[in-house]
Amino acid sequence: MPQASLLRRITDFANRADPYPLYEELRSTPVLHEEEGGPYVVSSYYDILGLLHDPRISSDASNLDDPGADELSGAEATGLPPSFLRLDPPEHDRLRRIANSSFGPPHRPRRIDSMREELAAIVAELVDGLGDSRQIDLVDQFAYPFPVIVICRLLGVPREDEPRFRAWVDPIVAGLDPDSRMEPDAPAQRAAQEARVQLGMYLAGLVEQRTREPRDDLLSDLVAGHGPDGAMSTMEVLSTAVLLLIAGHETTVNLITNGMLTLLRHPEVLQRLREEPGLSARIVEELLRYEPPVQLVPQRTCITDIELRGVTIPKGSRIWLVLGAGNRDPERFDDPDRFDPDREDIQHLGFGSGIHSCFGAPLARMETQLALTALARRLDNPRLAEDPPPYRQNAVLRGPRHLRVDVDGVLP
Repeated sequence: MPQASLLRRITDFANRADPYPLYEELRSTPVLHEEEGGPYVVSSYYDILGLLHDPRISSDASNLDDPGADELSGAEATGLPPSFLRLDPPEHDRLRRIANSSFGPPHRPRRIDSMREELAAIVAELVDGLGDSRQIDLVDQFAYPFPVIVICRLLGVPREDEPRFRAWVDPIVAGLDPDSRMEPDAPAQRAAQEARVQLGMYLAGLVEQRTREPRDDLLSDLVAGHGPDGAMSTMEVLSTAVLLLIAGHETTVNLITNGMLTLLRHPEVLQRLREEPGLSARIVEELLRYEPPVQLVPQRTCITDIELRGVTIPKGSRIWLVLGAGNRDPERFDDPDRFDPDREDIQHLGFGSGIHSCFGAPLARMETQLALTALARRLDNPRLAEDPPPYRQNAVLRGPRHLRVDVDGVLP
C-alpha cells in the first residue's frame, strides 16, 4: 500500500499527539504542493510571517471554492455575513476598528485589565470545585468552563445561559477539522450547522435586548457604536459575537490545556512557577511557540501569482500556513524542540501576525497566566494519569480532549 501524502498524514488523527516530526519533514519542502487543485503548504517561519503581512494573500471567504468552510466562527452557515476574520481591507479594517473600540484602547482602555480580579475569582472557584478527588480531568473540570464563563461575561450573556454554550461550541469546533469538511453531508457537518443556527438565533435575541436596554458590556458597545466608524449593523454584530464566542473560547481552552500538559512533562519549570508566579508571562509566550493552540491556517487565497522559494503559486490557489511548523523552525529558533521560557527572543506565530493577528490575545494571555499559576500553586503533587492524553479530532485547533491528572489533593 503506498504511503499517504505528507499533508494527509499531518491531518490524520493518528498523528495528532505529536505532529512535530511531520512538521520537520514538511520544512524540507518549504512550499509543498502534492496534487493538482490541492493547497500550497508553507511551513518555514519567515515565509509564513511574510505571507501573513502580504496584501496579495486574501482572507475573503468569497475567494474560496467553499465559502465559510474554514471560518473559525462559522458565521456564513447561519446566514450571517462573514466576520472580519474572513474579510480583506477596507471592510475588515472598519469592522475591526469598531470591535477594538469596545474591546480596548482608546475608548475602553481598561476593559480587559479591569477583569483581572474577577478572572482570578473564577479561577479560584473552579479550583475549589475540584474537591477531594484524587484524579481530575483538567479539561472538563477547569480549562473548558473557564474561558466560556469569561467570554460570556465579557459579552454580557446572562450567567444562567452560560452552560448552554458548550452544547453549541463542541459541534461547531468539530466541524472545523479539515478531514470533516471533505464530506459536507457528514454527521459532523450537519451537527455543526445546526449548532451555528441555534447560537445565531440566541445571540440575535440578545442583541435585540441590548438595543432596547444597553448595559455595560461588550455586546451593548457593539450595538451602540463608538468612534468615527459608527456602529455595526445588527448582522455584523452577530457575526462578531459568534467569532468572539467560538474563537475566544476554544483557542484558550487549548492554550491552558497544552500549557498544563507541557508543565507536567517539565516538572522543573512547574516547580519554578510555584515559587515564581511572575514567570507565568514568559511561560505563556514560550507555550504559544512550543505548543500553539492554532496549528495551521487553512483559509488563505492568493489574488495574483506569487513567487516563493522558486515556486510559482498561481492566482486563485489555496495556501495553508502551518504555524506549528514555523514556530519550531531551526532557521528562526535555536534548539526549537526544547521548551525554554528563558529564551531571550520568543517572537512566535502563536497569535498569527499582520492585520489578522489574534483579536483576543490580551485576554487569552491573562486567562492562561492566571490559570497556570493557580494550578501550579494549588495542585498537590500533580502527575499525568496518561501520556499522551486523548486528543481532539481537530487538526487546526489542536489540544487534548481530556487531561486526566492524579493529585494528592487540592491546597487551600
